[in-house]
Amino acid sequence: MTTPPLHPALGPLAFLLGEWAGTGAGSYPTDIRDFRYHEEVRFWHRGKPVLLYTQRTVDLDDGAPLHAEMGFWRPQPDDRVEVVISHPTGHAEVSAGSVVDGRVELATTAVTATGTAKEVTAVERTFTVAGDELAYELRMAAVGRPMTHHLAATLRRA
Repeated sequence: MTTPPLHPALGPLAFLLGEWAGTGAGSYPTDIRDFRYHEEVRFWHRGKPVLLYTQRTVDLDDGAPLHAEMGFWRPQPDDRVEVVISHPTGHAEVSAGSVVDGRVELATTAVTATGTAKEVTAVERTFTVAGDELAYELRMAAVGRPMTHHLAATLRRA
């Protein structure tokens, strides 16, 4: 299958396109033990004004699957972006943010969950791309805890 031309609206997000891989670390002030992981992220397009996104992680020590997510990144006028991400934990995030000089700042406008999912009330994400390196941080408010650091990783363009 050939890749169609990039939709002009995706220009401000084009720096994210590609496959990325690297390592990260996570923690949260609950009974979750600190952990390290290998991560693979993919951003691609199909010619429409939306980026498609997948992410998956495995435990760095034993290779066991940890987390995965899928979503859509929708560019908006004035260097804004809307993002919808679904998780196998039973959560869906709707976020909005800004895109400026290789950096994306996102904050949830809504988090919804299935009846059996743990409580997540808000998520903030920061992505920064410099050359072939993508670094990100994820902060989360969940299970009665205020917004706090959860994940950070540095990935290289594959």
